Amino acid sequence: MRDGIRAILKHNDEFQVVGEAETGSDAVQVCKKLLPDIILMDIGLPGLNGIEATAEVLRHCPETRVIVLSMYDDEHSVVSAIRSGARAYVLKKASDGDLLDALRTVAKGGSYMSPQVSDRLLNRIQRGDMEAKQVPSLLEGLSPRELQVLRLVAEGKTSKEIAVMLDLGLQTVRSYRKTMMKKLNVNNVAGLTQLALSAGLTRFVVENAEGNQAGSHS
Repeated sequence: MRDGIRAILKHNDEFQVVGEAETGSDAVQVCKKLLPDIILMDIGLPGLNGIEATAEVLRHCPETRVIVLSMYDDEHSVVSAIRSGARAYVLKKASDGDLLDALRTVAKGGSYMSPQVSDRLLNRIQRGDMEAKQVPSLLEGLSPRELQVLRLVAEGKTSKEIAVMLDLGLQTVRSYRKTMMKKLNVNNVAGLTQLALSAGLTRFVVENAEGNQAGSHS
């Protein structure tokens, strides 16, 4: 995928690729180091996925503009990406021209959405069946950051790994875990994991620097 995008951009001399990353955590670190004008962010990244990575990137690099690339065209994923701070949402099946249009629009300070996505959202809004997705009631007492940590715990990540992924101190992550255990009335990590899975935490909540909440596929 990255090879194809690089070839498209190389053929068109309007944009220059200054860096690449394979994971969400790597994307955050690359952004902090290189301060790119625009990031093309895949939504399906290991560890921190594209929604979480977008929020983290903008927390550290608020001037960077993010374009989310995704195979998902459902309204939940689209709204999640926009709420996390992305300036554009482009489907992976979009044409080269659509991708370049998104880059040009975002570079000028605008927003962009693949035509298929915008048409679908408009139709749902017009039909009145655009439902708000809520965090499962079981987890309503958790903060956005706690939900983010909980998802990573449920995926088997250690406190040290989570600290690195989220750019947090190890003691901070341990504090989040302890607080979550108290809020959810469980005594260990296994209990947290079981609750996360039973609550269907494949859709999680993140918060960007402006306090917007968002959820998406993990």
